[in-house]
Amino acid sequence: MSTDSASVPAIPPLGGLCTYDEASRTGLSVEGCVEWLKRLHYVWKRLHQIFTAHITAEPIYELKTAFSLHAHLCAEHAQAIRDRVSEMREPPLGLEVVPDATLEIICDEVLCCPTTRERCYGLYGVLLPALSESIQEYLNQTNRLADAPSVRILRFAQLELADMLAFGAQTLTALEGSGAIDPQYVGVLRTAGTLTPSPFPEGRGGPEPELYYSRTAFQYDRVPKRDLRFLDSFNAGVNPEAFLYDPQYSPRDKTLMMYYKRLREIDVPEMMASILVEMPHKPWAFQRDMTRQLWDEARHAMLGDVGFRSVGIDWTQIPISFIWSYNLNTQLTATERHAVLFFIEQGLMPRTGKRFEWEVGLASGDALSALFQDFDWADEVLHAQIGREWYVKEFGDLNKALAYGDQCWSKVMSHWREYRDKGLTQHRNWWPEIYSQACRQWGVEPDPQALAFCETYEAKRADLKTLEATT
Repeated sequence: MSTDSASVPAIPPLGGLCTYDEASRTGLSVEGCVEWLKRLHYVWKRLHQIFTAHITAEPIYELKTAFSLHAHLCAEHAQAIRDRVSEMREPPLGLEVVPDATLEIICDEVLCCPTTRERCYGLYGVLLPALSESIQEYLNQTNRLADAPSVRILRFAQLELADMLAFGAQTLTALEGSGAIDPQYVGVLRTAGTLTPSPFPEGRGGPEPELYYSRTAFQYDRVPKRDLRFLDSFNAGVNPEAFLYDPQYSPRDKTLMMYYKRLREIDVPEMMASILVEMPHKPWAFQRDMTRQLWDEARHAMLGDVGFRSVGIDWTQIPISFIWSYNLNTQLTATERHAVLFFIEQGLMPRTGKRFEWEVGLASGDALSALFQDFDWADEVLHAQIGREWYVKEFGDLNKALAYGDQCWSKVMSHWREYRDKGLTQHRNWWPEIYSQACRQWGVEPDPQALAFCETYEAKRADLKTLEATT
């Protein structure tokens, strides 16, 4: 057999990672890689914090949902770096140490700035671009063969960073007419140009920027805010669970209530963000897992948005209530909110919960509803597992954990009559109007019994416990 190299196919060397010239270049040492990765990790974690801290009080629906997604992505990329650093150094890893005082100030300024436009400028116009540039510079400097595991996770990060930056560019354009950006704030953030997250062993050679917005400590606003498309947010005049679980109504008609329930889930990120912000002592793995659930709930809301559009319904005509997040955020502690969240999630696991909604979607003939409920069910199974990991273990017993969640949920006052008497809502029954519109789209006559549905939340809370007792 010939050993002539000319007879060997010209397959790319080194697994296609890089050329021999690139692999022969002296790049960053392990110490240099670790220090740089820790800086990237710090920025990802601070971005996660900033996005999460402003989900509740951000009124614009598209930003509320995008912040939920971007917080999740930041948590995932922070975790990837944590895992990589743990492969390169023995504990203590120093991942909770602030790597640079100037970088901390920049992040604090974006966290504390008071307006949506300034916040988006700091996030999408300063921090994320600096992070992207630093990752590319890391990839330019490191040895792509020796440091292949780091290269891999950073290339994945680049993909999602590109999506975030594209979204941010369009957002900044859309916000151009929504108030000025304070020039002193801009002046502080301009120092970000010199603090691209990478090692500077020789020092920066300049003073730290002066504090501006961050001179006042950040105060989390746990009261949910909604934009002008969300009308009558205190409305609890329609009880969709009562309709959904009543066998006299058709699966087709029930899909509308399921789309409403999905869209209404935008209140779950509003509540879950409060848990994450107000429980900073929890382990990072808690923050990461709970942020995944938070993002899933925001995604469910968007499924409802798409569902209504698919049947020609303008959801802005429907009061999308925020009473659940409003009441929990203003009446319970973060621990109690977590208990309620698990109690409700666990109640969705039996056959009368998410499986039932999927079966309704299948029976309705609405393929989109069936698909959405299929994924919604899968997500809720994951969420129940997250709850068992981070909530039940503190009790050591599932029944005790459920009992405490039920107790906390029972503490929440609905204020149904109070909100009405204060003029915050009249609890208008919006169902007949929306149902009639859908029937026109479907080309069918409304079912008189469905059209007459008028059950409210006046005497019932929004879970399946009372329904299970009567079905």
